[in-house]
Amino acid sequence: MKAFDEFLHLTLTQAGDEARREGSATIEAQHLLLAIAAGHESVTLDLLSSSGLGYEALREALHREFEHSLAAAGVRLAPSGPPSASPHPSRTLQMGASARTAIERGVFARHKKDLRPAHLLIGILGAEVGTVPRALALAGVDRHTLVTRAHATLPPAA
Repeated sequence: MKAFDEFLHLTLTQAGDEARREGSATIEAQHLLLAIAAGHESVTLDLLSSSGLGYEALREALHREFEHSLAAAGVRLAPSGPPSASPHPSRTLQMGASARTAIERGVFARHKKDLRPAHLLIGILGAEVGTVPRALALAGVDRHTLVTRAHATLPPAA
C-alpha cells in the first residue's frame, strides 16, 4: 500500500473514532483534522503544531466553536458542560458533507502518485464556512497562511 493510501486509511479510521467519541452519526471535517493532529505524519503535525494546533489545542478550539455557535442561537452550556455522548462502537458512520468536500478538494483533483498528507490538510483547511474555519478563527489561526505553508511543503507540480 502506498504511503498516502496508508495515511488516508489511518486518518479515516481515527476520524471515525473521534466522531464516535462525540456521539456523531457522521465523520466531518473537524474529525479528519483531529485525526491528523493525533497522528504521526511529521509534515502535517509540524504544520499544525507550529500554528498552536496540537491535538488538545484543536479540541479546545472546536469546543469554543461549539459554545460560540450555541451562544449565537441563545443557548448557554451549563458550567459542567454538555452531557457526555454515549459512543456506539458498532455503529457504521457515514461520511458527512464537510469531510467528503474536504477530501474532494484536497485529494481527488491530483494524480494519485503525487498525493501527500498535506493535500488532505489543505482540503480540510480550504473550507470558507463551517466548523473548522470558525474554530480556527476563534483560536486566532490564520487559515490562509496555514494553507500557504502547507502548499510550500509539497513538491513542485510536474
